[in-house]
Amino acid sequence: MTVNAAASLTMDVYQPASGDRHPILVQIYGGAWQRGAPGDDSSFARHLASRGYAVFGIDYRHAPAAKWPAQIEDVRAAISWIRTHALDYHADATRIAIIGRSAGAQLAMLAGFTDPDIKGVISYYGPVNLARGWREPARPDPIGSRPVLEAYLGGTPDQVPAQYKEASPIEHVSATVPPTLLIYGSRDHIVQSMYGRDLHAHLVAAGAQSELVEIPWADHAFDAIPGGLSGQLSLWHTEQFLQKVLRPD
Repeated sequence: MTVNAAASLTMDVYQPASGDRHPILVQIYGGAWQRGAPGDDSSFARHLASRGYAVFGIDYRHAPAAKWPAQIEDVRAAISWIRTHALDYHADATRIAIIGRSAGAQLAMLAGFTDPDIKGVISYYGPVNLARGWREPARPDPIGSRPVLEAYLGGTPDQVPAQYKEASPIEHVSATVPPTLLIYGSRDHIVQSMYGRDLHAHLVAAGAQSELVEIPWADHAFDAIPGGLSGQLSLWHTEQFLQKVLRPD
């Protein structure tokens, strides 16, 4: 359905078969903030729906045409829409977790860390410290991290430091952020696993609940093959985490 007609934003909904009020998982796709669609990772969404979660695959405007903070504004608007319309989809607006991949994980963390009613956040290989990512790009750097970040945020860290700080999840860590699951590949050449370790350390030091899973030998988008070892490991940890934060009883 259309969520924001003016911006041509839509949403894909995956509902469990039964009519109970199901916990909600908001899914945010990756794509360097420049590409992707709500239907990305549909097999994952269908699987979670079969396990009793109402999965909402949301959309956001893309860089470089739309720059920060357009993307997080769209994510927050989508979450607000989901809360308002949850009952229409037999979903429980009081039990919402967010999952994102890569660029979508950066948005998921920001949305979750700044919304006290979100019950859990899951980051699959999400950017954490954007200024550091610009200053210390991976080697090799297959996507060209600097121009990607500049297109998203409107310049370099020296030119627009406030945007880099505001868009970095690590800058929003506090004791009140929801439980967080961080999953990174140890051989990621786009978002290095050291960023996941750094964020995990900051969350624990702040008194927040954080779980870190670093998958040996895995690269970026390690879950692209769901039946592969990395896909199975990440899915298992995801389901265990969702059970704890959305179905604690």
